[in-house]
Amino acid sequence: SPRSPSNGSSRTLTAREMYLFDTGGQYLDGTTDITRTVHWGEPTPLQKEAYTRVLMGNIDLSRLIFPYNTAGGTVESFARRALWDVGLNYGHGTGHGIGNFLSVHEWPVGFQSNNVPLEAGMFTSIEPGYYQDGEFGIRIEDVALVVEAQTEEPFLTFEVVSLVPYDRNLIDLSLLSPEQIRYLNFYYERIREHVGPELRRQQLEEAYAWLQESTKP
Repeated sequence: SPRSPSNGSSRTLTAREMYLFDTGGQYLDGTTDITRTVHWGEPTPLQKEAYTRVLMGNIDLSRLIFPYNTAGGTVESFARRALWDVGLNYGHGTGHGIGNFLSVHEWPVGFQSNNVPLEAGMFTSIEPGYYQDGEFGIRIEDVALVVEAQTEEPFLTFEVVSLVPYDRNLIDLSLLSPEQIRYLNFYYERIREHVGPELRRQQLEEAYAWLQESTKP
């Protein structure tokens, strides 16, 4: 039978821990699958470092430029490298195809060894993570479109289409490279440009103020 919350088994939520939100919806013009991890209190040094390294992996794969006929499995380790550097890892796939108002996990796109080569027009999730049993979980999942890269020869790259800020409270800027910071700033500009006017149009002033604060350079 489906599990329902009850006073006996429910756990009290506090601002002193991490939360992982795996969100998504089916819309006529597409399907979303976006995960964000937040901490509203004081994260531990390990939580902060692990989150930052998951974010670095997300950025490194998202900004990768790669040749045509490259399968996802070939580039998957870019999402893990920042974690591997300090002996951390995660036990799930790095991403899956996403249907257009179809399956949220759509075969045959993704980063497993048996997925097809990436082609322009495909949608995939990019979702590295890190989990400590009984303590906390981190996942940063974006939806990315495979697009042609601005290179001399025809190469491919990703365009992240989910426009949701990352948690500033969990980012250790000293770990990020100048390129990663530049990527973040460009991403935040895009969020302001596309989401900001829509929040204003809907007169969601509190959300708009939060967005401005969350996307400061």
